Amino acid sequence: MPITIGAKQESGFDDPIGLLGDCHRRIERFLSTLVAVADQARGGRLNHDQRIALETALRYFREAAPKHTADEEESLFPVLCRTGNLEPAILAEIVVLQEDHEQATMYHHQTDRIGCRWLANGELQAGELEALTIALNGLTNLYRGHIKVEDEVVFPRAVQALSDSEKTQLGCEMASRRGLHRGIMADST
Repeated sequence: MPITIGAKQESGFDDPIGLLGDCHRRIERFLSTLVAVADQARGGRLNHDQRIALETALRYFREAAPKHTADEEESLFPVLCRTGNLEPAILAEIVVLQEDHEQATMYHHQTDRIGCRWLANGELQAGELEALTIALNGLTNLYRGHIKVEDEVVFPRAVQALSDSEKTQLGCEMASRRGLHRGIMADST
């Protein structure tokens, strides 16, 4: 990833909550890429840049994004719930976020299937383009609210509620999920 002067340095596994937020920016960026390619090419032949963008975004959502979901589902949410000092409203939000993950997974599978067919066949049928558009609109709407709740409610509460050792353990679990050792900067979450 190119370095931009003045840009925020991405968080490492020693700041797992910051790393989860950084991943949200990548989700937004790659989803925006998928939407842009679909809008520009409208199911027709992809130019070189569109093909590369589509391949890259699909690969991100196929390989890296599930690790982010696991970071939340298997690590963050359980440790937050175990603290015993979460407000009922936040616990209810966590349940909704988990349901969002299930819905997002369905949309991502559909997007991946159609996107891979597009790459393989060179074009999409009208029905495939319509299904892709529906899935991408669903993801856009879902992530808009989902990411807002996590960034503005759940993650700030996690920073307050989790002890340093719990944050360290969370970072270790996240690194391990990627086959890395704690403390390595995350480029691909």
